Amino acid sequence: MRVDIISIFPEYFTPLDVSLIGKARQKGLLDIRLHQLRDWTHDVHRTVDDTPYGGGPGMVMKPEPWGEAIDAVVGAATTPPRLVVPTPSGRPFTQEVALEYAKEPWLLFAPARYEGIDSRVMAEYASRLRVDEVGIGDYVLAGGEAAVLVIVEAVGRLLPGVLGNAGSVADDSFAPGAMADLLEGPVYTKPPVWRGHEVPPILLSGNHGAIARWRRDQALRRTIAKRPELAARLDRRALDKRDREILDEAAPPGADPS
Repeated sequence: MRVDIISIFPEYFTPLDVSLIGKARQKGLLDIRLHQLRDWTHDVHRTVDDTPYGGGPGMVMKPEPWGEAIDAVVGAATTPPRLVVPTPSGRPFTQEVALEYAKEPWLLFAPARYEGIDSRVMAEYASRLRVDEVGIGDYVLAGGEAAVLVIVEAVGRLLPGVLGNAGSVADDSFAPGAMADLLEGPVYTKPPVWRGHEVPPILLSGNHGAIARWRRDQALRRTIAKRPELAARLDRRALDKRDREILDEAAPPGADPS
């Protein structure tokens, strides 16, 4: 996969040189190219922002440098990239979206600063590229670079060959399937006792069927406790008898079990 990132702070992306993503780049699984937006300005101050029309606080990123930068990166490609613009007003970035992006051969990120990018940029490229405005949460950051880091890591780890154990993806919280809305349960490793805390005996039993059931039970209980809105979305028809028992245990008295 090719990933291009246009930013006024390309140095922000040094974390992409380490850990799984860094190894994926070394292996050639992920081709990340960074671009300085100011390279497409034409004044002595390399200006990328100006005051908003209609008044109001803050500054807005100018359309001219963004247009020139995107045109230069896309070039005459016969299969253009998918343009991703992080913004709190975009559709939520979820595991489902990460899986969708992981199927793309080329992503182009345009992280904004200040009050955002002049809206005409998205209107201009919507006719030529697939433009996605996405948000990683209901909060505002100083700029979109942190959001790009989140998205690239979430997508990059899904690419074939990036994770040493491909099963890790299938076991992720929010992984596709009948239990896609479940959080992962607690995890443990050696030693079996640490500071008086013991690993649950079932995990040491060697009974793989019982271990799988225990993990599923714990995932259900953790989801009910920490993300009740996810538990409420579970389709009871897709759950087994034990799943439904756990849901019923957590339901308040008099609640409709359907």
